[in-house]
Formats: sequence, C-alpha cells, structure tokens
Amino acid sequence: MKSLLDEYYRYDLHNAGFIERKVSLPEESLSLCGITQSGKTSLIKQYLLSKKKSIYLYLDCRDIRLEIHELNTALEPFCREQKISILVLDNYREDISLFEIDQLILSSERPLDLPYTVIPLNLLDYEEFLAFEQKYDSTALSHFFQLGGFPAMHRIPSEERSLYLQKIFTRALDEAELAILIQATKMTTQKVSAHNLYERLKLERKISKDKLYVHLQSLFDRRYLYGLEKFNHPGAVKKLYLCDIAIKHALTLQKHFGRVFENLIYLELLKHNIECYYDEGIDFYLPERAQIILAVPFENEHSLFKKVEALEAFIITHEVHEVIIVTMNLESTLSHPIARIEMIPFTQWALGEE
Repeated sequence: MKSLLDEYYRYDLHNAGFIERKVSLPEESLSLCGITQSGKTSLIKQYLLSKKKSIYLYLDCRDIRLEIHELNTALEPFCREQKISILVLDNYREDISLFEIDQLILSSERPLDLPYTVIPLNLLDYEEFLAFEQKYDSTALSHFFQLGGFPAMHRIPSEERSLYLQKIFTRALDEAELAILIQATKMTTQKVSAHNLYERLKLERKISKDKLYVHLQSLFDRRYLYGLEKFNHPGAVKKLYLCDIAIKHALTLQKHFGRVFENLIYLELLKHNIECYYDEGIDFYLPERAQIILAVPFENEHSLFKKVEALEAFIITHEVHEVIIVTMNLESTLSHPIARIEMIPFTQWALGEE
C-alpha cells in the first residue's frame, strides 16, 4: 500500500481548461457533495494546484487498488512521515478511517454525517453556463436547453451527449435507481407521490414498494431529484423536478417544452437558495419576496392576464406584490389593479436574480 500512496504523492495534478465556479473551497476541513459529473474533482484539483505539491496528498477512492484495510493501516503514518497537511479523499467511502490532519477534503454524492463544513455543488446555473460557453449571443439560451448544466457537456460532440449521460447514470446508479429516474423524466413538474411511481414501475419491472421507497429517497438525498412542497400543506403531494433539464432528453423520447422550461426555472430558484412553493395555478410562490412566478415560455398578453385573474384570491389573501411571468423572449408590464405584473425573458430574469 505504501508504494501506491507514494505513486499518488508523486503525481502531478492536471486540470486543463478549468473555468471558475461560483463555489470556492475554504482553508478548512470540508465535505464537498454533488451528483456525479457536477465538477467536484475539478474544483478540488484547482484548489490543490494553488498549494505546494509537497504538502498535499490526493487519493481517488474509486481506485480498486486501494484495499481498505491496508489503507486504514498505512494512510496516517504515511501522512505523518511526508509532513502532509492537506489530505483529499475524492469519492470518499465511509469505511475509510479518518484522523486528525490540518485540512481534510472529502467529496461524495450525498452529504456526510461528519463534523466538517458541508459545501454543496450544484450543476451549472445559467450564469455559470455562459462562462463555459465563452460567448453570449442569441444562441446561448437554446444551447443551454440542449446541453443543460453538466460542465463536461461542452466537450462532448452533439451526437454523443445522450449516450454520455446514459453512461454516467448507468455507472452512478444501480438498476432500480436508474429505472426510477427514467420514469421520473416522464413525470417532471407534475404532482407525483412514491405510490404513483410504484404503480408506473410495477408495469415494467418487478419491484417491491419498500425497495422503491428506499431507492427513491436515495435519489432525493443525493439530489438527482427534487420535490417542491405545496404552500402551507407540507403533507400534500410534491411536484417532481429533475436535477438537470438535459436528463429528460437523454433518458426519454417524450417532448414537452413547457415542463422543461418550468424545471429550468425551478433549478435557478434552487441554486439561488430562494424559498419557494407551489399552489393551485401557481408554479412558484416566494413568500419572503411576496412574489409569484409563472413559467410561460410562449403566450400572449390577453391569455396571461386571464391566468392572473384566476389567482386574485391568492394574491389578495397573501398580499402578493408582484407577479413575474418568465417567458422565452416576451417583455412587457401589464396593468393590473392589485399587483404588479411583469413579463420577463428568461435570460434577463436568470441573470438578474441575486
């Protein structure tokens, strides 16, 4: 094992083409969590490359040569002998023993129950995507709909993108989890319970209800899927959202641009840590901002006014000050007696969020 640790210690790390993210790593022990291919390794390597090579040890715990029992015996003495002050356990496994060191950096898909700072890493939001795109013109948004938020997608030829995502999900998820994710792509933005998913899946494969619940919760815990609560009804069925819009295209032939658009808006709210809920006829209610957001990519002002009229009782009851209608390219202010109504193109809305 010492020879393998020596090999890792001698490695020169490479991180070609790194583009800054909104997340940066602090000078303290931490747990970096995010789904597969969200950019955890790239972020860690960039941090290490700013340090003296002699003070850190980077290990990828997926390496099958790392026999855990031997590693647990050899790792701490090796770090002491080499005077290593930063230890990185990328793709950390919980059977690897930890010990006191100046800075410990762990990466995993799910948050770890350990006494370290937890840093979640989401996929690219629209602003980060533009940095990876390295240009900003009228094609940027349509390109975002094609590529989604996986950083590596910019390097994948267009004809290989769906197969690339299928491959990484097949590797990251077990068979039942992948089946649930595929089914979820067909139900995104809808009110979906675990029972709904079970009823759909049992028509296609043999699966117990208990097993489905466990795997479904794992997908939520690891943030492959998200559930949006109904306002003031935490026990109501949640609306289902995917962690990235590109997944729908990669895992199903089903097309529904309106649902993809709504999913995209939800992810932007999520990445900006904005508290939101749904209600009947309301895509997103933001109580702290006294604001309603409707996802309406294409529609005329008359029909939008009718949509808002149907929400008047909610607007008055909850003292909503503003209704934002996020569109693909329409921009306008509608005159309404009880609330300000703004139609805002997605690009302007996403880049204007704080």
